[in-house]
Amino acid sequence: MATLEFFFDCSSPWTYLAFSRIEALAGRAGVDIDWRPILVGGVFNAVNESVYEARANPHPVKGRYYVKDLQDWARYCGIEIGRPPVFPVRSVDAMRAAIVAQDEGKLPEFAWATFRSYWGALKDISQPDVLAEVCAASGLNWDAVSRRIKDDDVKGRLRANTEELIARGGFGSPTMFVNKTDMYFGNDRLPLVEAALANG
Repeated sequence: MATLEFFFDCSSPWTYLAFSRIEALAGRAGVDIDWRPILVGGVFNAVNESVYEARANPHPVKGRYYVKDLQDWARYCGIEIGRPPVFPVRSVDAMRAAIVAQDEGKLPEFAWATFRSYWGALKDISQPDVLAEVCAASGLNWDAVSRRIKDDDVKGRLRANTEELIARGGFGSPTMFVNKTDMYFGNDRLPLVEAALANG
């Protein structure tokens, strides 16, 4: 049976677009998703520092098209993506909380709530009060989650996911693997992911 891994960080709008469709894709393919929360900043620091240069010195023509492209995709996916006042955002606590949510069997719910809070409601997901709202929306207790994200085990698992993605050739979010070795990067690669899953 084919396998599907989804490496992601909720601070990426393109990841939100992919996330909004990946569960339906997996359902059509008859596979379970192996959710792999990561810290995308750690990936950029290791293998994709050009992202920072592009942010610091955006090309005006490409920048205008980027905004249009993002909104075109958002309409296509039926989600709302605004311009958060805090961007890039420090997502480490949110992604550690995603590890905790995964342990509680609520990772998709938590990720949905986090994406909607940051990209829809334009809230700063680095802040404890915002993460408390996200946890409440996904059926988690923030007091318990806030304690667990300080655990070395949770920190280590997020770090391990991030380092594993780098070691396997990844350079951003979202990154998907079909059958462990067949890598796809980006929201627009989902049709290729589905085709690969169909081929087993």
